[in-house]
Amino acid sequence: MKLANRLAFITGGGRGIGRAIAFEFAREGASVAVAARTREHVEEVAKEIADDLGVQTLAIECDVENTANVNEAIDGFRAHFGRGPDIVVNNAGLVETELFIRTDEQMWERHLNVNLGGTFRCTHAALPEMIESRWGRIINIASIAAKTGAPYISAYAASKHGVLGLTRSLALEVATQGITVNAICPGYVDTEMTLRGVENIVARTGKSADEALRTIMNMSPQHRLVTPEEVAALAVLLASEAGRGINGQAINVDGGTVLF
Repeated sequence: MKLANRLAFITGGGRGIGRAIAFEFAREGASVAVAARTREHVEEVAKEIADDLGVQTLAIECDVENTANVNEAIDGFRAHFGRGPDIVVNNAGLVETELFIRTDEQMWERHLNVNLGGTFRCTHAALPEMIESRWGRIINIASIAAKTGAPYISAYAASKHGVLGLTRSLALEVATQGITVNAICPGYVDTEMTLRGVENIVARTGKSADEALRTIMNMSPQHRLVTPEEVAALAVLLASEAGRGINGQAINVDGGTVLF
């Protein structure tokens, strides 16, 4: 198995992409901690993985906006597994849409605090032990919005561009220490977040839900949504020894929507 004896900490692990990554890591032999603000979600995922796959799991309630809470979560991870995570997947995030002139400072700060700040906090808490052990994987779930802009998502795009800058800079700092840092940039994925996007299009344009979904799907040259499992498959590669030569990269999983 590609991730045997590895320990993984996955934020936003209660649903969508985070849930899929937790399952794929477990299938490859990793012990996984699923972390999110909603305890009910992570407990359900952790139990399902343990029951189905027989690997060790941990459910952690964690708010990535709060430094003390993140540090407590990583300390709880160490107490449970005996050491810190080998793999951190920074997946927790939010997206809200609004015209820039209607984007207030609170909305701006929410995106920076969760999407960029959360990535910083979780990485900062786990990295020293990776450096000490001279092995580690940081996988940041960014977005194609980390590479290009779009109307109504200025706060989201800015935060994800920040994630990409952090990824590239840190990757160079730790490149000689057995640690890789990469970003995955999904397009529209078949998750609750995309369903909320459909609802926004319906509210703004008066289109039906089916028409709105088709509009989103047609943004991809493949005319479909990416599945969470496709993102998870790439995460497995980046987390494994086979992916050790991939560092400082931002890899799109978007059907060809963005070609850089």
